[in-house]
Amino acid sequence: MAELLFYIIIFIASSFTFYFFGDLIIENLIKICRLLRWKEFVISFLAIALPISLPNLFVGILSALKKIPELSLGDVAGGNIVDLTLAVSLAVLFGNREIEVESKIVRQSSIFATFAAILPLILILDGTLSRSDGICLLLFLFFYFIWFFSEKEKLEKDYGKIEIKAKKEISILFKNLGKIFFGIMILFFAAQGIIASAQFFSKYLNLPLILVGILIVGLGNALPETYLSVVAARKNQGWVVLGNLMGSVVFCSTFVLGIISLICPIEISKISHFEVARIFLILSSLFFFVFLRTKKKITEKEAVFLLLIYIFFLITESILK
Repeated sequence: MAELLFYIIIFIASSFTFYFFGDLIIENLIKICRLLRWKEFVISFLAIALPISLPNLFVGILSALKKIPELSLGDVAGGNIVDLTLAVSLAVLFGNREIEVESKIVRQSSIFATFAAILPLILILDGTLSRSDGICLLLFLFFYFIWFFSEKEKLEKDYGKIEIKAKKEISILFKNLGKIFFGIMILFFAAQGIIASAQFFSKYLNLPLILVGILIVGLGNALPETYLSVVAARKNQGWVVLGNLMGSVVFCSTFVLGIISLICPIEISKISHFEVARIFLILSSLFFFVFLRTKKKITEKEAVFLLLIYIFFLITESILK
């Protein structure tokens, strides 16, 4: 019992460390992005979603080095389901009851985000996410970046007086970079705690490691973007919600799984739990895409529907336990 309590504390402490130092990284990256005069969606997509995805990357690299990369696969699959259902629905329900999508780049990026979420599920149909599959995922991200940065109109915005002030503070750029590097190092050590606790829970509860990744690690790593999305929605900043969540899905599905599969190919022998996650992730991605594109907003009713998808996902996985 004492050992169980110890690993619960380790898991919670590591999750809070992800949240706190992830916030430190976000704060300093936003300052840098303002110096570069990037639009809000670009800032949220790159400067927020990327560092928020770092815990998934660190958990993935460590799990791959320990020859248990299925933990990372479960983490990414579970986290993407949370982002596309629970996080979106809570942002709408606790925000302004809807999230509007007026920007063309947001609607276009939703196509890439949907395909990025589904692509690993297609590549692993043969039971293995191989090194060649990892290269395909990284190439997809590379071509997305080419499209993303192809036109200055997609990126730039005049911040006016804010931008002038930021330019006067350009001397602190290296200080911000130092804080980012420090935060990344802390996240690396926090990932060790996540890995150790996940392995313990798997043995203690007699659960497949991939199920621990889907339900426990995936939810824990998705909490920062979920919290940020709710806060942003309450401040009527829908661009942060969508940029944050879509960016997280794209980075985790392509960059994280691509790197992990290069280190250690992911083989799924007992795929019942992952098959459930695969089905619900496809449903989550498609409904998120449809809701985003049809009325150019996500309404309260649609948010409730997405929340029900997540609830049914939890029930189904629990039944299969």
